[in-house]
Amino acid sequence: MKTPVLLVTTSLTIATVLTTLAIATSTRGDNSSFDSSAGRLSVETVAGGLVHPWGLAFLPDGRMLVTERAGRMRIVGRDGKLSPPLGAVPEVRASGQGGLLDVATDTAFATNHTIYFCYAERAGSGGRTAVARATLDAGGAAPHLADVKVIFHQEGPLSSGQHYGCRIAQAPDGDLFVTLGEHFVDRDQAQNLSNHLGKLIRIRPDGSVPPDNPFVGRNDARPEIWSYGHRNPQGLAIHPATGALWEIEHGPRGGDEVNIIEKGKNYGWPVIGYGIDYNGARIHESTARAGMEQPIKYWVPSIAPSGMAFYTGAMFPRWQGSLFTGALAGQMLVRLSLDGDQVTGEERLLHNLNERIRDVRQGPDGALWLLTDSQAGRLLRVTPAPQ
Repeated sequence: MKTPVLLVTTSLTIATVLTTLAIATSTRGDNSSFDSSAGRLSVETVAGGLVHPWGLAFLPDGRMLVTERAGRMRIVGRDGKLSPPLGAVPEVRASGQGGLLDVATDTAFATNHTIYFCYAERAGSGGRTAVARATLDAGGAAPHLADVKVIFHQEGPLSSGQHYGCRIAQAPDGDLFVTLGEHFVDRDQAQNLSNHLGKLIRIRPDGSVPPDNPFVGRNDARPEIWSYGHRNPQGLAIHPATGALWEIEHGPRGGDEVNIIEKGKNYGWPVIGYGIDYNGARIHESTARAGMEQPIKYWVPSIAPSGMAFYTGAMFPRWQGSLFTGALAGQMLVRLSLDGDQVTGEERLLHNLNERIRDVRQGPDGALWLLTDSQAGRLLRVTPAPQ
C-alpha cells in the first residue's frame, strides 16, 4: 500500500487561517469526548441551527459552505456564525429525500471562485438530479451566487422523492464525477444505458462530454455515463495516493457497498447484491455474475453510509490512509482501515452522539468535520481530546 503523502505548505495565508480556525473552535466549548483507537476524541459543535444539512466544502480563508436540503446554502464563519441564505440558488424540489444536495469548490477556486452543486430539480410532476456551476461572491453583507448555470439534467423516469444520489468529486484534470440515484421504484433502469438513472457520470466543468467517456458514440447509451448498475450513491472521493475513484452506495435491507469505480464497468444493481427488499422479498438473482463488479466492502445489515473522506492529515497519525464515512441509520462515524484496495478492518465511532451523520470531510486543519442530518442539524469538528 502506498502511504498517502502529507502535503506541507509554507504559505503564511494558510497557516494564519488554520491558527485562527483552531482558536475559534477551541474557545467555543460544547465539547463531548469519545473513545477511539486513536485515543479520546473531542467533538465540538462549530455551528448549529442548520436544517438537514447535506454538503460541506471549505473555502481558502477558513470559512465553509454548507447546503441545507430545503434549498438554502450558507457560509459558516470561522466563529461558527451562519450567513443569511445565499442569493440566486435555483429553486429545488425539497420533497422526500430531495432538495439541495452536495457542493464542491473548484480546484482553482482561489482564482476563479467557482463552485459546483447538485440538487433535486422540479420536472413535471416529479424530480430529477441537476448539476449547476456558479461564481461565489462571498464578500459584503449579502453573499450570493453569480453566473449560475445548470450544466447537467438527469434524463430518465422522474423521482417521486427518493434516491437522487448526488455526490461530486473533481478529478485533477478538472472533470467532474457525479453520482446519480435510480429513483427507488425504477431500479431496473440502473442497467439501462439509455438514461442516467443509477449511473455515475463524468462531465467537464461546463457540462460538455469528454470524448474518451466509455459510451461516447453509441446510439443506445448516454455519453455522460462513466459506470452503471448503482443504487443510491451517497459517497464519492478520489484516492489521494492512487488516483482511483471510490464510491459508497446504499443497499436496501443489507448490501450497502464500497466500490472502486472503473471506466465503463457495471456494478450490478439490481441484478446482483447482498440485501433483500424492505418487505423481505428477494431482489437479486445472486450475489455475483460474470461481467458485474463486486464491492470491496458491504454491510449486512445496512448502516446507510453517507459522505466519504480519505484521511491524510497529521492530527490523527494512526489513522492516515483510512477511509471514513458517516452513517444515517447507523448513527455513527465509521473508519475503514485499508491495505491497498483491500479493507482490513472497521471501527465504529461516536455511537453516543445519537446523530445521523450525513457528511464527513477532512478539513484543512487536519480535523474531521461532520454534518448531522436533522431539523436541528450541526456542523461538528472532531479532534484529539486534550490530555
